[in-house]
Amino acid sequence: MVNGISLGNIMVDCDNEQKLCEFYHKLLGWEKSKMFGCPALSNRNGIVFLFIEEEDYIPPIWPEEEGKQQKQMQFDFQVPDVASAVEYAQSFGAKKAILQLGGSEWVTMIDSAGYLFCLCAQENKT
Repeated sequence: MVNGISLGNIMVDCDNEQKLCEFYHKLLGWEKSKMFGCPALSNRNGIVFLFIEEEDYIPPIWPEEEGKQQKQMQFDFQVPDVASAVEYAQSFGAKKAILQLGGSEWVTMIDSAGYLFCLCAQENKT
């Protein structure tokens, strides 16, 4: 930690905080809780996703289109088997993005709020 700064929560704007929290709970298996009156997920390492419902939320478009809401972030998740992880995510509502740039290294997916996330092959650290 440099200068006392550390990552706190990752706040995720969406149109349905319960639905998106449940999606990531199923995908990641993280512990569900409430923080600041909003649904949250946390892992063993202290990473927290906090889901914030916004009345005027506009989902991003991928691939990007001029005049449309552009993507602002994406999550990259490391998985041992990309094809199995894609099938698992699709089983509860994720969609495979039309534009794929990862070859066999990753697959770009879209969650129920329109956010991109990638299921990435774990690198062997030997």
